[in-house]
Amino acid sequence: MLDADHVAGFGFPSAIAALRAALAAGLDPESEPPRGSVRLGGGEVLVMPSSAGPVAGIKLVSVVPDNPARGLPRIHGVYVLFDADSLAPRALLDGAALTSLRTPAVSALGVDLVAPPDARRLVVFGTGPQAFGHVQALRAIRPLDSVRVIGRDPARLADFVRSLGPDAEAADPSAVAEADIVACCTTARTPLFGGELLAPHAVVVAVGSHEPDAREVDAETVRRCGALVESRAAAIREAGDVLHAIAEGAIGEDELVTFSDLVRGTTPARPRLIKTVGMGWEDLVIAAAVVDAA
Repeated sequence: MLDADHVAGFGFPSAIAALRAALAAGLDPESEPPRGSVRLGGGEVLVMPSSAGPVAGIKLVSVVPDNPARGLPRIHGVYVLFDADSLAPRALLDGAALTSLRTPAVSALGVDLVAPPDARRLVVFGTGPQAFGHVQALRAIRPLDSVRVIGRDPARLADFVRSLGPDAEAADPSAVAEADIVACCTTARTPLFGGELLAPHAVVVAVGSHEPDAREVDAETVRRCGALVESRAAAIREAGDVLHAIAEGAIGEDELVTFSDLVRGTTPARPRLIKTVGMGWEDLVIAAAVVDAA
């Protein structure tokens, strides 16, 4: 099994490049099987299969909201990579580490596609592993010199800020007004800030939920920014931020732009809200690249 350190060691630049190359080569996220969910024990297990070219794979991820109170990670998981033709197993990877690598890498690819090259001021909502990963991934693609963090627990926020280095500081939601990039990496179910606060050029990333009734950004954010999504089908199934905005008339389904559209240059649109829910093809692409590099 490729453990967490091995998966993380692949690095964000390599993961971002692998995702971009897969889309440029014609991988079609719209054909992806839907994510499955099974309630078990104290939470749910997500089942995420995918197949592309010579490889296939499946990720099993458990999500238990009460785990942090037990001193355990909220997410555990495993990933199995197969040969596509024979379905013979090729490798087993740490699924939680793969998710921690994949999610920020997808966000960073989106930011790289739409954000100004000189974007330097980042605001982050959240103090967990995804928030930390997003700071590192975004540092890999933009010359960040300011990281301002919003968190609910003062002690945890202080520790998190220290872990990021001297360019980081604690802040409150009003910091959004001065941000070039806003990364929402929380379990919030209602909007974290008002969309009217955003600067005209600001790019927003929302990754906290794949549930249709949860949202980190409001309809005004979607109205002002548009929406860049991994696939239209997945967004309509799972992206609460997008679904609420559609219901409120802020955007239409036909206005959603995908990563594939931008990587392949098939649309001039450059939406400034990047809403991701996590898809199996992303895990597959990065898992295969990690195994090939081992």
